[in-house]
Amino acid sequence: MAPRRVVIRNHTAEANLFARRTFITLCGVIVLLLLLLVNIYNLQVSSYEKYQTRSNSNRIKLLPVAPNRGLIYDRNGVLLADNKPIYSLEIIPEDVEDIKATVKAVSELLSISEDRQTKFFKAMKRKRRFKPIDLHSRLSDQQVALFSVNQHKFTGVFVNARLKRYYPFGDLTTHNLGYVARINRKDANKLELEGKADNYAATYAIGKLGIERYYEDVLHGTIGHQEVEINNQGRVIRTLDYTPPQAGKDLTLTLDIELQMIAKRALSGKRGAIVAMDPRSGEVLAMYSNPSYDGNLFVHGISTKNYSKLLKSKDLPLINRSLQGYPPASTVKPFLALTGLEENIITPETRVWDPGFFQLPGLPNKYRDWKPWGHGWVTLTDAIEHSCNVYFYKLALELGITKISTMMERFGFGDYTGIDLHEESDGIMPSIAWKRARYNKPWYTGETLSVGIGQSYWTVTPLQLAQALTTLVNHGERKIPHLLKSTTEITKDEQGIAHDINTDVIYEEKAPIELSQKKHWDTVLKAMHNTVQKFGATGHKAFKGTTYDAAGKSGSAQVASIKQDEEYDAESTSENKRDNAMFIAFAPYKNPEIVVAVAIENVAKGGGGSNAGPVARQIMDQYFGNRVINAQSTTLQKANNKNAVASINHTGHSHSVSLMTIEQSAQRQQENN
Repeated sequence: MAPRRVVIRNHTAEANLFARRTFITLCGVIVLLLLLLVNIYNLQVSSYEKYQTRSNSNRIKLLPVAPNRGLIYDRNGVLLADNKPIYSLEIIPEDVEDIKATVKAVSELLSISEDRQTKFFKAMKRKRRFKPIDLHSRLSDQQVALFSVNQHKFTGVFVNARLKRYYPFGDLTTHNLGYVARINRKDANKLELEGKADNYAATYAIGKLGIERYYEDVLHGTIGHQEVEINNQGRVIRTLDYTPPQAGKDLTLTLDIELQMIAKRALSGKRGAIVAMDPRSGEVLAMYSNPSYDGNLFVHGISTKNYSKLLKSKDLPLINRSLQGYPPASTVKPFLALTGLEENIITPETRVWDPGFFQLPGLPNKYRDWKPWGHGWVTLTDAIEHSCNVYFYKLALELGITKISTMMERFGFGDYTGIDLHEESDGIMPSIAWKRARYNKPWYTGETLSVGIGQSYWTVTPLQLAQALTTLVNHGERKIPHLLKSTTEITKDEQGIAHDINTDVIYEEKAPIELSQKKHWDTVLKAMHNTVQKFGATGHKAFKGTTYDAAGKSGSAQVASIKQDEEYDAESTSENKRDNAMFIAFAPYKNPEIVVAVAIENVAKGGGGSNAGPVARQIMDQYFGNRVINAQSTTLQKANNKNAVASINHTGHSHSVSLMTIEQSAQRQQENN
């Protein structure tokens, strides 16, 4: 057995090794501790604000608060667009023991459809259990009352109220007010592009058409915020701060709802449009397109069935005919007469022989007069009074299309009027350049003759006619048609007391039309006066017996072409090819207060004087009411004073009665809706 080997240890070396290892470990700990202290300093001191903000963003949340949309009134303070409370039935799932049994019981109580119940359970899967979920978004008053009586039986179920747009007069104002509807992807992209998305964070609807769209920025208001503290599950613990939203401004329009009602009644059963304006200011008093539709259908989301019905209707109710083009027919003859006088082509005494037709030299085509046997010898005044086509065929030929289009453009034809609506059409004022650009064809002389009686390619909107007539009666002063009269904003003073601040809107005028001889204005206007006041003239029958002194011009627009050897027969012509009836009028003859333009489509028989004339009269009868007006009345002289306008528009007991009728009508419409 080998001897055991004895190992002698070096205790000093081992101690030194242990000391070195201990020192290295200690240094490592110190370094790590320093790094920890540096990191703590960075978190707690250097980056305090950064991480405090992050912490608060997890703990504190800003909830947007939608502003109330501004209201819209007519010129007399009648409410046209309201914010109506809508009641919804909501359930917080975590507060309900048996959600299925509760939904079933509530649905049986309030007659809620199975489809709504299914949508509720689908929505519940997408939301947290402490968030309220709609079971029914539009409860009736009866359902609200019934649930209120039985609410104690349903823990976690409650009725919530919010505001939705409501139009008391329904289809009476839709083409002017437009409507609001849910914000879609296109709207959201536009708001994002314009930098307005943040202001719509809590808003679900936006103006789509009409005044609602044009003045969206004014009506919407400014968003508010609610600062709340939440836990890690997103549940609101408490409210820390509240910044109230700023409501949108209220709008007062120039419209008179009473005139609007008369316009609807006058167009009952007809397709067409009426525009009534105050020529002293350009205020639109009435603008109605028939048929119309109820804008309330779109506020809550129109059904596919109802929308398809509107789209497919042959009467095209979605189109605002007040802003769409019609052939102007003979309503433009006064403007052509003025052009002839200004260009020294004719004088008031110029006579033309009318055998019932007009022919271009060397051509067989006959351009017919509306009276087959003609009017004989006619002067300018006779031609306007009796709407003699032959006179204006000859005048148009001598003027030429260039002079005609140049003057008509000065009256606003072929251009936008500038009204505060986006849906306006600019119509067509044909010219040589226009036809070349549109069809790449030359202009023919025969087309000039057609333009001379308001036909051919020429189209005007009823609003353009009203604006042009306003310029005519103002002897060249050009007013811009507008619907907004004033805005109202609620502000608070230093004591916190709310005040309404009304701001009238001031509109600039366009450059006036200057004539070489001012008497030309009176020559044309006098002829229009005779058209209504003189026995046998085209507008006399429609305005016979009025208590106010009116003037006007009729027109019948041919829709379908007629061959040379054919005679127009309305009864044998299909409805969509029958003539349109047109009429423009103003009153009183001295110092006019109102101008009216009427367009009626496809009349069964008669012309503008017998179809559109009576419609224009109904508007004026309503406007003047029981006031006895004549050319020498001192009341008319006071009409020039703008401060007197409000006092003379409606007076006496009849106004209060009509307002009562409006309220009753609005109540009935509300009940029907």
